[in-house]
Amino acid sequence: MASETDIETKRTHCIRCGECCAATGPSLQKADLPLFFNHVIDGTSLYTIRKGELVRDNIHDRLEFTHQEIIKLRDRETGKGCILYDEDEKACTIYANRPSQCQAFSCWDHTEFNRIFSGPKAQRADIVKDPNLLRLIFAHEEKCSYQIISSHVKQISDQGESAVQKILDILQYDREIRRLTKEKLAIDPSEMDLLFGRPLSDTIHMFGLMVQQETDGSFLLTIECP
Repeated sequence: MASETDIETKRTHCIRCGECCAATGPSLQKADLPLFFNHVIDGTSLYTIRKGELVRDNIHDRLEFTHQEIIKLRDRETGKGCILYDEDEKACTIYANRPSQCQAFSCWDHTEFNRIFSGPKAQRADIVKDPNLLRLIFAHEEKCSYQIISSHVKQISDQGESAVQKILDILQYDREIRRLTKEKLAIDPSEMDLLFGRPLSDTIHMFGLMVQQETDGSFLLTIECP
């Protein structure tokens, strides 16, 4: 049986197998911003990977900390794969207007994809035009940056409960700013991951920690078992 490498070497055109779409969704380049403003892609289909977040680099197949903000299409709720991919039809639901990374991708030659991928990325400040909402985003980033969290995590061994409490305070802030944004500005809850990134209670495991929400709404922080 031919290996995947052999197939990629011999293939010279897309056969619409859907493997790339079924793996994960693309991130957005600045060139893709018209897709958002023309309502081809809406905020509920996107989420933000914040600077310093641990993610998988699918190009090199490794985990790494992002050095910049990335806006990405969500994966399907039923499993892996881009949210805009129709698995039954094996087709992109916005194929004629698909993001630039998708247009550039060829499984047999990554040259053009790498060129597009290395270009300027879309940022939340490019998408969010409401100054009040932008202030909330910047306030959240200042209080809840992964750099700050990492600093507190490193201090746990020396400062103990004091460092843990600082992390818990950040987790509470992250939760409350989402709640207040939903209530005060009537923002769709599905857009919170675009505005503020994924909840810290979900991403805190990148520091080897687990969080459990108590019945009174408070958080309990524990070390993740290997």
